[in-house]
Amino acid sequence: MTTHAALASLSTDELASFLSDREGAYAELQARGLTLDLTRGKPSAAQLDLSSALLTLPTSTTDRAGVDVRNYGGLAGLTELREIFAELLSTTAEQVVAGGNSSLSMMYATIVDFIIHGGVESPRPWSQEPVVRFVCPVPGYDRHFSMLASFGIEMVTVAMNDDGPDMDAVEALVRDDASVKGIWIVPTYANPSGAVVTQEIAARLAAMPAAAPDFTIFWDNAYAFHHLTEHEAKSAEILTLAAASGHQNRPIMFASTSKITFAGAGVAVLAASPANVAWYLRHLSMGSIGPDKVNQLRHVEFFENADGVHAHMRGHREIIAPKFAAVAEALTAGLDGLGIATWSHPTGGYFVNLDVLDGTASRVVALAKAAGIALTPAGSSFPLGHDPRDRNIRLAPTFPVLGEVRTAMAGVATCVALAAAETLTAQRVGTDAMKTDTP
Repeated sequence: MTTHAALASLSTDELASFLSDREGAYAELQARGLTLDLTRGKPSAAQLDLSSALLTLPTSTTDRAGVDVRNYGGLAGLTELREIFAELLSTTAEQVVAGGNSSLSMMYATIVDFIIHGGVESPRPWSQEPVVRFVCPVPGYDRHFSMLASFGIEMVTVAMNDDGPDMDAVEALVRDDASVKGIWIVPTYANPSGAVVTQEIAARLAAMPAAAPDFTIFWDNAYAFHHLTEHEAKSAEILTLAAASGHQNRPIMFASTSKITFAGAGVAVLAASPANVAWYLRHLSMGSIGPDKVNQLRHVEFFENADGVHAHMRGHREIIAPKFAAVAEALTAGLDGLGIATWSHPTGGYFVNLDVLDGTASRVVALAKAAGIALTPAGSSFPLGHDPRDRNIRLAPTFPVLGEVRTAMAGVATCVALAAAETLTAQRVGTDAMKTDTP
């Protein structure tokens, strides 16, 4: 493994030599004519192939009760599928709604219902509030933020730590401000940091005083079963914790098979208190007579039970764990010891969180793009795409094949080092100029 000295500790001549070396490495990178895409966390073709048997299913046209799944009805979804997800999400089938192919659509519909109708404990619809704010742990999921922005909902950021959001900050925000109506949480292998919310942090979220009686935890458990190691993190049981604290209507949970079976043809679920489930279904009934139960039965036959889901996910782990290892190897080889970058080492999920030298993330992404490596735009993991320190980059290594991941990440390391050397050199020149101008 290459040993590097911290860039900030180099002499002016040494830094100039380092910059020249990285400029040469970058020129070689550009000359390769790469076309690699690490912009979004998509399953690879090999992962999608794990679910090919779905294309031969279902073998029946009726559910367990003998109801024809090809017909109207069953707004809450197939009982069999709800039972599978109830076990996976530590709740009961009565508290699960099985929907279509997108949990994001269920989240969107839920927020629309809050805005138009108000929730179970809302004093009025959110549209009648002077202002609505959400707490947004960062770095976080860009689609959560863009959804809120589309509704004009203000976003207040707090840090996302390894064990969950900064709870001192969260509690201070919600305690006295009734305009703070919700918080986004990706509790297990968070996007993009890989953080896992502990049972203790979840208990504080469930029990904390909130000025808004309808304060809601939007618990997006998108990666609950997406383990990268044999140690499988267990999601905090937010529904149980909330019920025990007397805030049973506070959390609404979402999950899907989008990164388990087919990304555009899976199934999604919502899990919540009985009152919230009834509220959601009441409004859903105005726009739907029932979900795609044929696809739901297809998934029931494919998985059979919750153990079938876990077994299936071990197949995913075998495919993508080496890619995450390749990310760590390339970043370590190219950047370790330079003091210009840190990165996460997730044990699950779909992303690696890369923090580079302050003020250089946008430059890194631009350099990578010019070299044929497409990355998620800098700042995407922050509301409105604005990272105040311009240092955060989300890496998505699942879609390319392993060899492409190695190539892309070695290239990213080159771009990170070049951008840092450029910035430190400019700072050094500026400092020297100031010394020269001093009388």
